[in-house]
Amino acid sequence: MSGAGRSLHQSDTCNLPNTRCLTHPPHTVNKSLWAVQVLLALAFGMAGAFKLFQPIADLAAQMGWPGETSPLVIRFIGLSELAGALGLILPGVLRIRPSLTQLAASGLVVVMVLALGFHLVRGEIAEALPSLVLGALAAFVAWGRSQKAPLAARA
Repeated sequence: MSGAGRSLHQSDTCNLPNTRCLTHPPHTVNKSLWAVQVLLALAFGMAGAFKLFQPIADLAAQMGWPGETSPLVIRFIGLSELAGALGLILPGVLRIRPSLTQLAASGLVVVMVLALGFHLVRGEIAEALPSLVLGALAAFVAWGRSQKAPLAARA
């Protein structure tokens, strides 16, 4: 069937000029971003609290590298991770300055790039993998909340 009597299918509408073809509706992207944000907030929240509040000797016994690093650096990393975890969730949930979510995600990307470099320089390939995965997920959130599905502020 061709011509005017034929209904448009998605493949047809994607080829029309000035038509944007979305293979995933924006609500699906939004739900995916929220799921990743919650998982990242849990991971960074726990890791940050652990580095911030555990005695350095306990951290060194469990992870090794904290025994060879300044305690101030370890506490700063913990604070950064905890702040990033809060920044992934609170601005969006409260709808107060939700653009802070993409900044928190971008900050966590920086933390993970530095962690990745730190572990690779030390030859700790297995320890570098979580940094790579978490950094990629944080980059997805930063991109998604700035480009694909930004959150609206409360009116």
